[in-house]
Order: sequence, then structure tokens, then C-alpha cells
Amino acid sequence: MASIIERGPSQFQATVRKKGYPRKTQTFETRKAAKDWANLVESEMNHGTFIDRSQAEKTTFGDILQRYKDQVVPDRRGYQMDNYRIAKLLKHDLAKRTLSTLRNVDFSKYRDERLQEVSRGTVLRELLLISHVFSTAKKDWSIAVDNPIASIRKPKQGKSRDRRLQGDEEKRLLAAARDSFCRSPTLDFCIQLGLETGMRAGEIVQLTSDQIDLQNHVIRLGKTKNGEDRVVPLTTTAEDIIRSMLPSENGRLTSFHDSNGLSKAFRRACARAEIKGFCFHDLRHEAASRFAPTMPVATLAKIMGWKTLQMAMRYYNPRDDELVAAVRPAKVA
Repeated sequence: MASIIERGPSQFQATVRKKGYPRKTQTFETRKAAKDWANLVESEMNHGTFIDRSQAEKTTFGDILQRYKDQVVPDRRGYQMDNYRIAKLLKHDLAKRTLSTLRNVDFSKYRDERLQEVSRGTVLRELLLISHVFSTAKKDWSIAVDNPIASIRKPKQGKSRDRRLQGDEEKRLLAAARDSFCRSPTLDFCIQLGLETGMRAGEIVQLTSDQIDLQNHVIRLGKTKNGEDRVVPLTTTAEDIIRSMLPSENGRLTSFHDSNGLSKAFRRACARAEIKGFCFHDLRHEAASRFAPTMPVATLAKIMGWKTLQMAMRYYNPRDDELVAAVRPAKVA
């Protein structure tokens, strides 16, 4: 049953009560608007299509971001980057808005703003995270909210990176890393291990002594980015690098808290070495490109932790001279 009370100039409060449903109240500027709303709510209740939007009206985007961070992120494989992205989103003006006021256009504007600042791949990953936050709010927390990301245009994935170390860049990079010993004492170790194994930054940063099996010359990683355990075979150089390290009291081999800290230290080393356009993840491309000519593609995929062989084409970036060497027999001295 609906009732409308005039509470003052241009203030008409409509209230709908029906057994089995929460009482719904809303205030409007005109009696007609209040009556139309009450009729709509009553009709939805009578037809069993009513959705209680009160929680969406008082819950902000920041509220569900924080809840997602606390309850969902710890179980996700990419929790470190998720935490970083959520921290950035919590500072955005959208985080202050209630869910009921958010529209597709708000996130279209967010997408376009971010595309002016970062790469398409970064924006795409941010939108995928936001999409999962809204899906979780609706499915797991029963908040009546649509997913605004589902219907907006997504940026296309950019061209895969193909930056390789050139000339004496490796030598300069390692020298710069060693010069930063006081500030980043294990940066040199991380770079060399990345080159020798192709391990991801997060895998290297979290590496502990109990994951290393020198008797069998491997590193045994638990659940990795692709959702499965992985065995990383060690070259003799990689094994020598590991033997030279003394693990800390908690067994960790690096001094970095997370992959973001490693990436920042790596960027400083690149700047010191005057190396441009090179990031830590490019070491994984470098390692894959060095491994590729020496083994079948299926073996390479297994070592690198790829679920599809197509990923080899994204990471194998041969230089011109390497392609020429592949088709020309080596000259006999």
C-alpha cells in the first residue's frame, strides 16, 4: 500500500509498504512524481520484479573497492598489482560516488583520461579489475548494481613488446645495479636471475630458500600467474648466482617488498645506465628470445609457464642477425 505525505514546500514523501518486502520511502518535489514512483514500486512488487536498490544508493564505489581489497584480493594470484590498482582507484573522484549514481559514461571518461596517461594494456587491465569488482558486488554481496564496464568500449591490446638489450646495455645495466647496492642490495641478483630463468618480477621478489632445489638444479614455484605450479630449470650461471646469495632470517633472497619496489629500483638503474624504453618484464622477453633457438617451442612454453604455444610468438623477439644466423650455416674456420 502506498501513501504520500506533504512534508513542506516541494517535498512530497512517498512510502510503499507490502508484506514480504522492505518499506520503501523516497521524497520528490511534486506529488505527481511521488505518485508515479510509488505506482512503479508497487507494480514491481506485485509482479515479483522488484529489486531493492537502497544498498546501492548508500554504498560508494570506494566502499566496494575496499571490501573487494579485503575479501577477494588476498586469494587472487595477482594480488600485489590488484592492491596497487585499487589504491589508485580509491584516490579517484569516482570512489566518492554512490553506486546508484554511476553510469557507463563515467567509466568511459575514466578510460579516456587514463589512455592519456598510460598504455592501452594498463587501462584494459584496470577496466577488467573494475568489472570484476562490480560483478562480485552483484553476485556475492547481493548489491543491486549493474556492471558499467560490460557495455563500454575496451581499448584494444597494444602491440606486444619487443625491446631487447642492445650492444653493451646489459653490461651497463648490471654495473648501474651494482652501484645502487646500498639502496637496493639485491637488484643485481634479480636482474641476473631474470635473464637466466625468465622468471617474472613477482616470482623473483617472493623467492625463498625452500623453493630452491639445487640438488636437482631447479626452482619449484607454487601457484603462478597461469594458475599452476611450475618448475624453473637452472642454468649453471643461475645456480652460481643463487649460491652466492645468503637468504634472510625469513628465507627470502631479495630485499624488495614487492614487484613494484623492484620495478622502481630497476627504472633508476636504467636511468643511471642511460638505457631508455626498457622495463624489468623485458628481461623475460630477453630470456625467452635467448632460449628459443636452443629448444622446441613446447619446451620453451613449459619453462616459461605459458599455457598456449601462441605466447611464444609474443615473447620470442629475435634480432635481425639471429634470424640470418638461423638460415645460414655456420662458417667452418
